[in-house]
Amino acid sequence: MGKGSVPAGDAYTIELRRRYSARIDDVWDALTNPERLRRWLKPVTGDLRPGGKFELDGGEHGEILRCEPPRLLTVSWLYGPDADAWPGTSEVQVRLAPGPAGDTEFELIHAAVVEEPLFPTYGPGAGGVGWDLHLLSLAQLLADGEAAGHEEVAKSPEGREFIRRSAAAWGEAHLAAGGEPVHVAAAVEATTKFYAPDPA
Repeated sequence: MGKGSVPAGDAYTIELRRRYSARIDDVWDALTNPERLRRWLKPVTGDLRPGGKFELDGGEHGEILRCEPPRLLTVSWLYGPDADAWPGTSEVQVRLAPGPAGDTEFELIHAAVVEEPLFPTYGPGAGGVGWDLHLLSLAQLLADGEAAGHEEVAKSPEGREFIRRSAAAWGEAHLAAGGEPVHVAAAVEATTKFYAPDPA
């Protein structure tokens, strides 16, 4: 967790790093091929080229700002009913680098200007847990061609434990960035309940 900027102003950032046992061209294809993207992220439509606009099935949308195959992809990332009133409030950048053993180093940075009550309530886990779940699905897709949906993951004991640990880890990142312990603890609890609500 850190600080950055987007066109709308100062932002907070969350950064995720992974190493995938797949070649860089395969990982790039999973990021940019609509048929594969829908299996670990969400179905996507739009003009999928630099300067083009895209929309995900969940309502997130934006513009493709930079695309340098197979190493760099940057998009604006807007969501919510007032997204169009706040252009440039969020950007996602993915960087890939070939690893030493035919694998791929993956880095994702999400910079967002977050309004009340999202950040005060959930902290960095608001986006961090969601990206952790998506990248878990990406890992499954790259490993065996299959990827489970988030709803399925949240219903399983293993998935709920993954969410709990992810929320706790984002809480640790929040503390390391100077968060107040009481606020961080409340945010971790709220994030855990949001992504893995108590079974009915």
